[in-house]
Amino acid sequence: MSKLLEGKVAAITGASTGIGRAIAVSYLQHGASVVVNHYPDDKSIAQFQALADEVGHNAPLIAVPGDISKPETGQELVAKTVQQYGKLDIFVSNAGVCEFADFLTMSPDLVNHTISTNLNGAFFAVQAAAQQMSKQSPPGGSIIGISSISALVGGAGQTHYTPTKAGVLSLMQSTACALGQYNIRCNALLPGTIRTQLNDEDLADEGKRKYMEGRIPLGRLGQTKDLAGPAVFLASDMSEYVTGSQLLVDGGLFVNLQ
Repeated sequence: MSKLLEGKVAAITGASTGIGRAIAVSYLQHGASVVVNHYPDDKSIAQFQALADEVGHNAPLIAVPGDISKPETGQELVAKTVQQYGKLDIFVSNAGVCEFADFLTMSPDLVNHTISTNLNGAFFAVQAAAQQMSKQSPPGGSIIGISSISALVGGAGQTHYTPTKAGVLSLMQSTACALGQYNIRCNALLPGTIRTQLNDEDLADEGKRKYMEGRIPLGRLGQTKDLAGPAVFLASDMSEYVTGSQLLVDGGLFVNLQ
């Protein structure tokens, strides 16, 4: 397999599990050095160790634990990436939370936690990455925001979540305008219904799972590895003239909603 990211350095938030983990594995396979951010709890630490065991302990992979909802976490992630590998070429803002809830009874704590993690966390982490990419020599890099099909459509149990994913998409569009002068490309990936730890309980219901599969032209729910290829493309020089774009990875769900 040709290695599309040979010599590049990537940092990925929320990457000890789910979509972020799949992207991290693929980046390593394509020759990148990878720095993984994960939540600083025992469960996430164990998940990162399982990732390290899978790829081999000689792989260029390190972890920087931290709560992405805190602005200083992005700064620390970028600083330790540069300290370890000397630069930052690729930044994937992936960390997020999604707890389904009824709009009329939703608590302020849940709303604020979702916004501070999914949107504010993305903003400050992307800002930290861009600060580094703009000042390194030569300047430049690829920033990828993991948005969602939920940025484009509504969801009754996601009234707190869908605005944050629309915000990530908008953030990538606006940072593409702001950072082009530094040769920094900013793009959004919009996963459809991907089976991850965030929705596993919801999709455990066989009736709902079959209903969702029936709405997807490719006939199956997405897997986390389905995001890896698009994430490699947007990180690589193959997309060197792609910025401000949005790429749906949804098996055709969005165009089949009529």
